[in-house]
Amino acid sequence: MDWYSAVFELIDMRSFSNLWYWIALAVVWSTTSHWVLGVPFDMVQRAQRHGGEAQADLEDMVRININRLLYITGVSGLWLLGIISAFITSLAILGFWYRVEFAQAVFLLTAPMVAVGAISLSSARAIRDQGLEGEALRKRMLRHRVQTQFVGMVAIFVTALWGMWQNMQIGALGG
Repeated sequence: MDWYSAVFELIDMRSFSNLWYWIALAVVWSTTSHWVLGVPFDMVQRAQRHGGEAQADLEDMVRININRLLYITGVSGLWLLGIISAFITSLAILGFWYRVEFAQAVFLLTAPMVAVGAISLSSARAIRDQGLEGEALRKRMLRHRVQTQFVGMVAIFVTALWGMWQNMQIGALGG
């Protein structure tokens, strides 16, 4: 047995049975729920506890990030929408029509991020249009985080079910 075969026998390179895929899934959702509109959630908590300069820092960070997000959306939003739609559609076709497991895994990792992106745009517009500050801003940031975490929980649940199904199917086929 050569080195290459030994490594690939030890580390299963299929997506859903690969530990690294599940670690990546956990890291993606942990990071996504921690960074609310590009602002670390501990800043929101610190502003809640201490107010004053911490609140001013939070408001500045939120203003900078939502202005950036809304500017990018305004300038190239339709192009981004088209490219992302084509990418997600390609992954869905490759994964679920042609049964490419890697495409299924990437689809289940990236497709929920489209929902998070839509939630982020909605929150950014609401914060800017309503001129939210202080407690109203913190409540909106918390609501955004809870919505993101809900999408993440559903995505992880669906991914886990699909991954288990794929692993059982491969196991039933003998390998």
